[in-house]
Amino acid sequence: MIKSYVTIAFRNIRRNLSYAFLNVFGLTLGVAACLVIFLIVRNELGFDGYNSKAGRTYRVTLNALDFNSNVSLAIIPAMRIDFPELEQTTQLFYLPDAMIKIGENRFKEKNIVFGDGQTPMVFDYQWLAGDPKTALSQPNSVVLTETAAKKYFGNSEAMGKNINFENQFDIKVAGIIKDLPPNSSTPTSLLISLKTIEQKLKGAMGNFWSIPGGSYAYIVIPKKYSIHQLESKIPAFIKKNWGADIAKAAHLPLQPLKDVHFDQRYINNIITPTSKDTYYALIGVALLIIITACINFVNLATAQAIRRAKEVGVRKVLGATKSQLIRQFMGETTVLVLLSVILGVLVSAFFLARAGEWMSITIDPKQLLQPEVMTWIAGITFLVILLAGLYPSFVQSAFQPVESLKSQAGIPAKGLTLRKGLVIAQFAISQILIVGTLIVAHQMDFFKNQDLGFNKEAVITVSIPTKEKRDVFKQQLMTNPGIKDLSFSNGGPVYNNSFTSFQSPELGLTKDDVTEMKFVDEKYIDMFQLHMLAGQKIWKKDDKDTLNSIVINETMMHKLGIQDPQLALNKHVKLNGDQQSTIVGVVQDFQSESKHKKRRACVLEYNSRGFFMASIRIQPAAMNKTIAFIGKQWLGLFPDNVFQYEFMDEHIANFYRQEQKVYTAFQLFSYIAILIGCLGLYGLIAFAASQRTKEVGIRKVLGAPIHSIVALFGKEFIYLIAIAFLVAAPLGYYVMHNWLQNFAYHISIGPDIFFIAIASSFIIAAVTIAYQAIKAALVNPVNSLRSE
Repeated sequence: MIKSYVTIAFRNIRRNLSYAFLNVFGLTLGVAACLVIFLIVRNELGFDGYNSKAGRTYRVTLNALDFNSNVSLAIIPAMRIDFPELEQTTQLFYLPDAMIKIGENRFKEKNIVFGDGQTPMVFDYQWLAGDPKTALSQPNSVVLTETAAKKYFGNSEAMGKNINFENQFDIKVAGIIKDLPPNSSTPTSLLISLKTIEQKLKGAMGNFWSIPGGSYAYIVIPKKYSIHQLESKIPAFIKKNWGADIAKAAHLPLQPLKDVHFDQRYINNIITPTSKDTYYALIGVALLIIITACINFVNLATAQAIRRAKEVGVRKVLGATKSQLIRQFMGETTVLVLLSVILGVLVSAFFLARAGEWMSITIDPKQLLQPEVMTWIAGITFLVILLAGLYPSFVQSAFQPVESLKSQAGIPAKGLTLRKGLVIAQFAISQILIVGTLIVAHQMDFFKNQDLGFNKEAVITVSIPTKEKRDVFKQQLMTNPGIKDLSFSNGGPVYNNSFTSFQSPELGLTKDDVTEMKFVDEKYIDMFQLHMLAGQKIWKKDDKDTLNSIVINETMMHKLGIQDPQLALNKHVKLNGDQQSTIVGVVQDFQSESKHKKRRACVLEYNSRGFFMASIRIQPAAMNKTIAFIGKQWLGLFPDNVFQYEFMDEHIANFYRQEQKVYTAFQLFSYIAILIGCLGLYGLIAFAASQRTKEVGIRKVLGAPIHSIVALFGKEFIYLIAIAFLVAAPLGYYVMHNWLQNFAYHISIGPDIFFIAIASSFIIAAVTIAYQAIKAALVNPVNSLRSE
């Protein structure tokens, strides 16, 4: 019996190739899109899940003036003494980049991590060589990733070889590990023994408030140990080691490792956190896609049902029961769905192999063979068979043999109502996705280009290794007409790497608050076109000058309780505890970090000891030639280093790398859902055309022009689109409004977005309808009316 069903299924597929192609094509796209989304979401929500102890691993963080992921180097040694029950404790010190030299070859390497002897016990590194128990126990030892080892030594043996770090010291290769998965919150290229730089950090190891950037602390609690039990002991721990005052002012929250990638409260993360809501939205897109694909299948199947009415009638006359017919039609659906799933898996494998290039997402296509993924594929296959096959099977098996053989079979009125409901659902889904895509696109543009508070165009940044040659570098560069301006600082407006405390007793602010510190030269404000609200700009001064003059931003002015910028001038604040400073100017707020967070207080101060970055604005013409000139001059002054530069707009884009990945995915999968919806609409028009063939013939005989016949088909869908819009508009607004709340600064959702959504629906429907309607209108009425 099953063999018979399969044979009949393939026979009908061959007989109706165009119908089968549309069904398989739509389902293939739907299955492939859902599968890719599933793997993306699984990968992103599974951050750090590769660690076997991830469920028991916590990052020790600081909550004093802010939520800070960096903590004092004094924390871990004290915890080892006071909490001996902890399974592991480890201190990491992270550098975003460093120069590695091997012989005469130099490399600028990113993600440099210094770790102690317990680091390999906390994180699951896959060791290719070396002993995890001893690799980091001695100073001047390094563990390389597989990629780094091949880059430095090719196919030759790397173990025991020496490499030079930043022209400061040599380190010996003591181990090689596999590259970490891309969904790691601690990306690592080189893992160096923390003992190597212990002497440099010694001054910071006893002071609670001495918090170097890049200092991260992790602990692993024993099995069946309550984290709440440990958290309750933390205040007493702080009081015992650093005193009651610090215990009142500071807390050490224990952040689960699996939450690190999603907790947006914290500053100084290695990777910018992103909201889980973003990935839940992608799951919603996947559901909409598979629903759209199933609606598409149902519409095409029911449109085809009328053509098979006589077949059903003959089978019933010959004794076929309703249940047998249902099994037959479900068998045909199963064949089409299985074929679609196989093709969908192949398409998703092809896509995943190129996802890194298209979407900056790295997912191994081999994950498709994992048992969990294969179980999910089986589940979605079963679900699609039920959703797409049940209704058409019951409709086709319900035809009465007498009406079928008289060519009078039709779809019941309630069936037409359901099908119109399905079309409304498709239009609503399309409009929701159009609204979502437009809002995300506007928000991404707002992130990168709007309301920054400074001019980022054509600015590159380069490091300055030594201050002695800084002025010579500037003199050489300013001789080139391709360079418009240059400023030295500890970082451009969007580089925030220095924070300190401030208070102002004279203004009644006696409790410490936190501010960002920017050490800038006299060119900084003009070059970045910061807007002065009152007072003077920063001026050049001698480093021995004890009078400290500062420019503050609006946010800091408001924290001081001042609303008028003029009233802030000549007021005094204490920075870093005891540094008395006079406010000489107020600058309009500018963006110094991502728009996930509200703008923070900021102080601009002239301090040449902090000028380790040059920001250079270059002429757009001959940009590559100018950058080559900059590189040549830089290498001439700093020959032992590696020249690297970064465009400021690229640095800003990095803030939103996670959102950009999701936006690209959202955009792509929305287009796929809309395409599948067009196929469903095509199916309904095909159904309507087959139902009204004789009506069209009569209208043509009576002189109806083609455009009126096209309008006849099209006007039915105008009200369906309008009803769909009434459903989609509030849903789309609700979902996207909630998504925008993840950002401190975001766009407003205006009516223009919804106008574009409904206009796009009309255009998409018009293009889809036009083909079938014109095709029906061009049929010779003689052929249409021949059977009457």
